[in-house]
Amino acid sequence: MASLFRPALDLMAQYAAYHRDRRNITTHFIGIPLIVFAISALLARAEFSVADTPMNAAMLLWMLSSLWYVTRGNLALGVATALVNGLLTALAMPAAQGSMASWLAIGVGSFVVGWIFQFIGHYYEGRKPAFVDDLVGLLVGPMFVVGEALFMLGWGRPLLAEIERRVGPTHLRDLAHP
Repeated sequence: MASLFRPALDLMAQYAAYHRDRRNITTHFIGIPLIVFAISALLARAEFSVADTPMNAAMLLWMLSSLWYVTRGNLALGVATALVNGLLTALAMPAAQGSMASWLAIGVGSFVVGWIFQFIGHYYEGRKPAFVDDLVGLLVGPMFVVGEALFMLGWGRPLLAEIERRVGPTHLRDLAHP
């Protein structure tokens, strides 16, 4: 596994190398948020307090991952990713308050459906997911999806240009002639 503390550009470019087919990127817009939501829902049930402040494992994971995102050298991308993950975590909190059956159905169901979308995308890509070669890809996925959304809105053109210089533009892989 390569270093956890590489800059956002290097992390995004490495992740992008596994995600050049536009259909794969599209499925990640569904799969990754579902997975972040699911992990938050499942972890939210593990409650504790820190200095008399109620906390849970989902909130702790969000805080630690947010710190990681904002220290990767691209503050705007890091803050945007932290905010999106924070929203998904907040939306997942009510699931932890339900019955054991509903909590597990929502958490595990969202996790499984999210991964189904991921693997469908990688079928189109014709390549394994990035985390198989580097577990840091599990953290980079949400940043990549947020970055792709921001690129679509016109933000980060120099970052996008450098990623494409390193790994090439997106495309649609011809499934009839892989």
